[in-house]
Amino acid sequence: MAETPRQLPLVLPHEAALGRDDYLVGKSNRAAFELLGSWPDWPAPVVILAGPVGSGKTHLVEAFHAETGAAVVKASELTGEAVADLVTKEAVVVEDAHRGIDETALFHLLNAARQAGVPVLITSRTWPTAWGITLPDLMSRLRAAAPIEIEEPDDDLLRRVLVKLFADRQIAIDLGVVDYLVVRMERSLGVALKVVDAIDRESLADRAKITKPLAGRVLENVHK
Repeated sequence: MAETPRQLPLVLPHEAALGRDDYLVGKSNRAAFELLGSWPDWPAPVVILAGPVGSGKTHLVEAFHAETGAAVVKASELTGEAVADLVTKEAVVVEDAHRGIDETALFHLLNAARQAGVPVLITSRTWPTAWGITLPDLMSRLRAAAPIEIEEPDDDLLRRVLVKLFADRQIAIDLGVVDYLVVRMERSLGVALKVVDAIDRESLADRAKITKPLAGRVLENVHK
């Protein structure tokens, strides 16, 4: 008997819920969540938020922007010419500093923000010592910033994140499958994103319900 051909999955766009109320809080990210919620009463004029890929930094920035109207700029796109406009907002967020940044522009921004009384949030996967900063005055300012770290999730948070990621795709997942994944997958929200996407694709390709065996096959491929 011929095998039933696998269906080529049609990848449909799906929107993640990125409001403050949609952010799942656990021990690993509570400090970051509470910090942004305490704005403008921050512990320092400049805050550096560091966390691994997929840890929720972008979600927090989206919610913070929606609530405060803060200016948001990618570190790689920050220029000295943009500084004057940025500091007219209630706050400034510079995203993904680990990808590279114009040191002079960032130094200019920190000076202008301090004079205007505007707080600055910088997000990154790493701390400033790994950014290759060569401007001593800039490194001095960054060392004075308040550091906030998002760590890898514990089992409870990972479980809730998986359920949310499936729900974002309109998939009502069996909690038994979620528990199966939690005890076998890498403790990483970035990996959780890959796993849910791969399971969704595999299920569509096989025209099959999401089960533990299917999830197991996907995990083997993701962890290769």
